[in-house]
Amino acid sequence: MDLDDINTVAVLGAGNMGHGIAEVVALAGYDVRMRDINEEVVQDGYDQIEWSLGKLVEQEQVSEDEADAALERITPLVDVAEAVGDADVVIEAVPEKMDIKKDVYQEVEAHAPERAIFATNTSSLSITELSEVTERPEQFCGMHFFNPPVRMQLVEVISGAHSSDETLETIADLADDIGKSPVRVHKDSPGFIVNRVLVPLMNEAAWMVYEDEATVAEVDSTASYDMGLPMGLFELTDQVGLDVGLHVQEYMHETLGDAYRPCPMTEEKVEAGELGKKTGKGVYDYEDGEGVEIPVDAGAEWIADRLLAVMADEVAQLVDGDVAGPDAIDRAMQLGAGFPDGPARMADDRSLKALYDALEGAYEESGAARHEPSGAFADFAEAGSFFGEDDAGEDGGYDFDAIAVEIDDTVGHIAIDRAHRMNTITTDMIEEIDVAIDRLVEDDAVRAILLTGDGDRAFSAGFDASTASAGSGIEAADLSRLGQRVFGRFEEIPMPVVAAIDGYCLGGGMELATCADMRIASERSQFGQPEHNLGLLPGWGGTQRLPRIVGEGRAKEIIFSARNDYEPETMADYGFVNEVVPTDEFEERARELARDLAAGPPIAQTFTKRAMLAGRTDIDAGLEVESSSFGHLFTTDDLWEGLSAFQSDREPEFEGQ
Repeated sequence: MDLDDINTVAVLGAGNMGHGIAEVVALAGYDVRMRDINEEVVQDGYDQIEWSLGKLVEQEQVSEDEADAALERITPLVDVAEAVGDADVVIEAVPEKMDIKKDVYQEVEAHAPERAIFATNTSSLSITELSEVTERPEQFCGMHFFNPPVRMQLVEVISGAHSSDETLETIADLADDIGKSPVRVHKDSPGFIVNRVLVPLMNEAAWMVYEDEATVAEVDSTASYDMGLPMGLFELTDQVGLDVGLHVQEYMHETLGDAYRPCPMTEEKVEAGELGKKTGKGVYDYEDGEGVEIPVDAGAEWIADRLLAVMADEVAQLVDGDVAGPDAIDRAMQLGAGFPDGPARMADDRSLKALYDALEGAYEESGAARHEPSGAFADFAEAGSFFGEDDAGEDGGYDFDAIAVEIDDTVGHIAIDRAHRMNTITTDMIEEIDVAIDRLVEDDAVRAILLTGDGDRAFSAGFDASTASAGSGIEAADLSRLGQRVFGRFEEIPMPVVAAIDGYCLGGGMELATCADMRIASERSQFGQPEHNLGLLPGWGGTQRLPRIVGEGRAKEIIFSARNDYEPETMADYGFVNEVVPTDEFEERARELARDLAAGPPIAQTFTKRAMLAGRTDIDAGLEVESSSFGHLFTTDDLWEGLSAFQSDREPEFEGQ
C-alpha cells in the first residue's frame, strides 16, 4: 500500500490523543472513523474536535468551510467492526497499557481488511510485542504523536522487528501528508527517541533533589536560563503529570535495567495523589496561583553538565544501537520537546570529553547505576563528536543547523529552520545567515534570494530569549551590531531579495524582513515590534530602516505601541508589505515572484540597489551613482537584449553581461 491508496483512517480512542489525531487526519482530507467504548466518550471526543476546529477558525488558521468539511469527514462510532471494516489505516490511541492495547488488536484483527496497516500511538511500549498479537506484524508499526496533536509537529515513525519498509514508508508519507514532521526510529527501543532522552533527564533531576545535591529552584533555573530549555524540568514534570512520567520510568526500568530506576520522590508524590498541575499540586503547588516561580540566577554549571551528560549518554546509546542518528535525535527533541538545539549538538558544543568526565565523576562518588557511563558514551567521548565529517554537507557550505539553504534553478532559498521555536533567531543563526549569503553571492547561478520561515506559524517571531545569557552591556551591543551588519547585507548584495512572510513576523524577525527588497505576506500573517514591552528597542536596525519604508510617524507608532497584532492589510497600507496573498496561494506566489525577479537584468538590478542605498544618506551621492550606472548600462549586452526583445514582442533573456 502507498499513500494514494489511503482514503479511510480508523482512529481507536476518542480521548485527548485520539480526538486530536482524528482532527488532524480529517483536516488533511481523509475520512475518519473515530471509535471508543461507549457513546458518551466518543461523543465527548467529537465535541472536543468541534470546539478545536472553531478555535482554529477564530485564529484564521483554517477557513470555516474547511473546518465544516473536516467535521463532516469524522464519524463517531462504538462498534469496532463498523469502525475498522473499510479502513486502510488503523491508528490506535487507547490508554498506555500493554494488556489494553493487546485486547484491542485481537478484536480489531477480526474485522479489519487484510490490506489495512496498524499503527500504534504509544510513547514507549514495544512495537514488536504488540505486532505479534496480530496476524500482520509486517503491516504494523509505531506512529507516536505528541500532545496536543493539532499543535505538535513531531510524529515518531517506529519500526518493530517485523515492520516492512513499505509499511514504514507509507506511514511516514501519511504523517507528512497530514502536515506533521515524521522522524524515523529504526529499532524498537524503549522510549524511542524523545522519551528515551527526556525521561532519564527528568528522573536525574528528581534524584538530585531527593539526595540533597540541589534544590528544585537550582535545577529549574539551570534548565531554563543556563541551558535554554523551554521550561524547568520540574515545571515540565508537573505539566506532563507525575503519574504519566512514573509509568514510563517503570517500563524503562523493567526493560532497560537498574540505571532507569524511578526516584522515590516521584513514587511518593504519586502515592500521595500529588500528580502535578492537573491535581493542583505536584513538585510545585498550584492551589493559590500559577505555582511556578523560577529564579533567573540560581543555576549552576555542574548541574548543567550533569544534565547534559545524562542526555549525551542516552544519545550515544541510541546512535550506537542504530535506533536513530544524531541529526534525527536532535530534530525529534526540537520538534517534540521544544529544545532550542538538539542534545547531540548541545553536547558536542559543550565537549563530550568534559561531559563524560562529569558523569564518571558522579559515578565514582555515588556508585549509582544511572551514573555509570555506557561504553557507547566512552567511544563517542574519545572520538570527540557525535557528528562525523560526512555531516558537514557535500559541498561543505550548504548544510546548516538553524537555517536551510537550497538553490532552485536561479533562486537561492534561505529558510529559517526552527519551526519548533516559531523560527526565533539566535546568535548562531545570524552567523549561519552570514555564511549562507557568502555562498549564494558567490554562486553564479543565483540571481535572486527568497527568505522564508519553516512551517506555517511564523516567518520569525523574533529573538529567542531562551538562548540569551547574562552578560555585559558591551556584549549586548556587539550582538546588536552583528544583527545590523548581517541583516543589512541583504540590502547590499547585488541580487534582489524577497521576504515571504507567513504567520508571525515580530521583533527581530520583522527587522530581518525589513532588509529585503520586497515583502509579500499571507492573509494570516501578523506583524509587530514588541521590544518596548521588554524595556528594549529594536536592535537589529529597526529604528533606522523601518522609518525609511513606512515613514517616521508610522515607524514610531509601530515601535512605541509595541503591538504584535498588525494585520498584513494594514502593513500593506503603510507600505511595508508589497502584496497580500491568500494563504492557500502563498507559497506558489512567493516562488513565482522570486523567479520573476531572478529573470530580470542582473547588472541593472545591482546598480539600482547600489544607487538607492547610496542615496539614503546623501541624495547627491545617490544621484551620481544613478547617472554613472545609467551610462554603464548602455555598454552592456543586457541593454541590447532588452531592446531587441521589446521590438520583437518577446520576453528578454538577460545574461548579466
